[in-house]
Amino acid sequence: MTGPEPWWTGAVVYQVYPRSFADGNGDGVGDLAGLRQHLDHIADLGVDVVWLSPVYRSPQADNGYDIADYEDIDPLFGTIDEFDALLVEVHRRGMKLVMDLVVNHSSDQHPWFRAALQSRTCPKHDWYIWRDPVDGHEPNGWRAAFGGPAWSWDPGTGQYYLHMFTPQQPDLNWENPDLRAAVYDMMNRWLDRGVDGFRMDVINHIAKDDDALSGDSDAYVMQPRIHEHLQEMHERVFAGREALLTVGEMPGVTVEDAALFTDPERHELDMVFQFEHVGLDHAPSSKFTRNETDLPELKRSLARWQTGLEDRGWNSLYLSNHDQPRPVSRFGAAASGGDPFAFRYESATLLATVLHLHRGTPYVYQGDEIGMVNAAFTTIDQYRDIESHNWFRGAVGRGMPESEALEALAFRSRDNARTPIPWDDSAPAGGFSTTEPWIDMGQGWPRVTVAGDRAAGQRSVYEHHRRLIDLRHRSRTVRLGAFTLLEAEHPTLWAFTRASADTDEPPLVVVANLSSSDLELSASVGRLVGAFVLGNLGEPPVAGTLRPWEARVHECR
Repeated sequence: MTGPEPWWTGAVVYQVYPRSFADGNGDGVGDLAGLRQHLDHIADLGVDVVWLSPVYRSPQADNGYDIADYEDIDPLFGTIDEFDALLVEVHRRGMKLVMDLVVNHSSDQHPWFRAALQSRTCPKHDWYIWRDPVDGHEPNGWRAAFGGPAWSWDPGTGQYYLHMFTPQQPDLNWENPDLRAAVYDMMNRWLDRGVDGFRMDVINHIAKDDDALSGDSDAYVMQPRIHEHLQEMHERVFAGREALLTVGEMPGVTVEDAALFTDPERHELDMVFQFEHVGLDHAPSSKFTRNETDLPELKRSLARWQTGLEDRGWNSLYLSNHDQPRPVSRFGAAASGGDPFAFRYESATLLATVLHLHRGTPYVYQGDEIGMVNAAFTTIDQYRDIESHNWFRGAVGRGMPESEALEALAFRSRDNARTPIPWDDSAPAGGFSTTEPWIDMGQGWPRVTVAGDRAAGQRSVYEHHRRLIDLRHRSRTVRLGAFTLLEAEHPTLWAFTRASADTDEPPLVVVANLSSSDLELSASVGRLVGAFVLGNLGEPPVAGTLRPWEARVHECR
C-alpha cells in the first residue's frame, strides 16, 4: 500500500472476555463496572481498539453467544447506562470499542424465536430455518459443532429447526429480507450510539444452501450468497461511516476466499479470522485429539496467508482468543509436557514478537499480555464450557477412560482461556473478585499476576508487549512491509524479513529460537543480522547465537 492506508493497518486490538476480566459488584462474575475500573491497564499497553465479547441479554447457554436481546445489556454485566459510560471512557483514552456481533443464530429465548414457535404462518417463523421430518427423523445428518444433531424437534409446529451450535441457539434465516433488515437496523443503532465496529461471529455460516439442506451434507459454510449478504450489509450499515472496523470470524475460510472478503474494492469486510494455523495440531477425528505442533508447517501456513493477501486484502494476526488454549501452553516450551512454567516469560514474549512482526492487525487476548498459562483443571466439575462437557460425556460414553478425557480437556478446552484475570495474589480470587469466582482461577495463580508481571522490569511480558506495539506504531515497515519467510523447513528457527519499498526505513529481520537449547544462526540468516532493534532477552552477547526461546528484531544489513 502507498498511503493513505486505512487506520487499522497500524492498529492493535485487545480482546476483553468480560465475565473473566474483573468483577465490579462482588458476585464472582466479571462485568462492565470491573472493566471500567481496569481500563488503564488496557490503555497503558498502547492498543488502539477494545473488542468486547458479548454483553447482551442472554440465558448464557453459551456464555453470552446466545443472545435474547441484541439491544440491551444483560444484568449479569450491568446496564445500558453503564455501557454508555464505558464507551465514553474508552474514547476518552483514545481507543475505539468494537462489539461482538452474533447473527448466525439467536437465543431460543429471543422474542423472534418465541414468535416463530407460535405458528408456521407467523411471519417470524421464516426468520429461522425449519424443515419437515424425513421418514420420521431429522431432515439430514448434520451434526452440531458442540456435539449431537444439528436439528431439534418442535412439536408445536411439527418441524425441526436448525442449530449449528446448541439447541438453545437456533440459526437465523438470512434468505428472509425482513430478517436481514432487522439485523441491519440493530447494527445501525449500535453505531449511532458510538460503537466503532463489529467482530462478526461465524459470519460465513449465515449463507446456507437450500439444496444442501434437503440432503445429507454439511455444506453450510461459505455458500455463494455470503458475498451478497456482506455487500448488502456494507451498503445498509457501514457505507458513509468513518473509521470503523469490521472483522469476520470464518471457520474454513481459505486464502483465496479471504482475498475476496477483504478486497477493499468489493466492500465486504476489513479482515477475517481464519483458523488454518490453529487447526494444525488437531487430529482429523476431533480437535480434542492432540497432534504435536509442527513448526515448519505452522510457519508455512502463516507465510502463505502473508503472501496471499499481500497485494489485496488484509490479515488479522492472533494465536489465542476466548476459544483457544493459552499460547504459552500450546506453542511454548511447556507444550511438550513437564513444568508448565518452563521458560514462561521467554515463550510468551517470543510468540508475541513473532506475531506482532507479521503483516496484519495483531489481536492481544486478555491475559496473554502477562503470559497466563492453561488452567490445568483435574475434574470435570471444574469446567463450565458447554462444548467441553458435551465432548467429555460423549468420549467417556464411548469408552475413553476419564483420566484420558480430562487430559485432553486440560490441553484443549476453551475454559483454558476463560479463567479470571489475576490482578494480584490476594485471596480469594486474586483481585478479580471479593468472592469465589464463577470458574476456578487455574494453575497460574498466584504465581502469575498483573501486579507481579508489571513489577518484573526487564522480564515483564506486559512491558514487552508495550515495546512491540510502540514499534508497530512507529514503523511503516512493520505495518506495511513485504514478508519473506526464511529457513522454512528449520525445525526450531522462525525467521523472516520485512521490507518496504516506499520508505527510507531499513528492512528488518526477525529471528526466534523455539527450543530450550542455544541455536547458531545459519550463514544465510546470520549475514542479514544488523543493528539490534528489539528483543525479549535484551541485546545479545553474541549476535550469531540465539539463546533458548529468544526472539530478536534487527535491521537488515
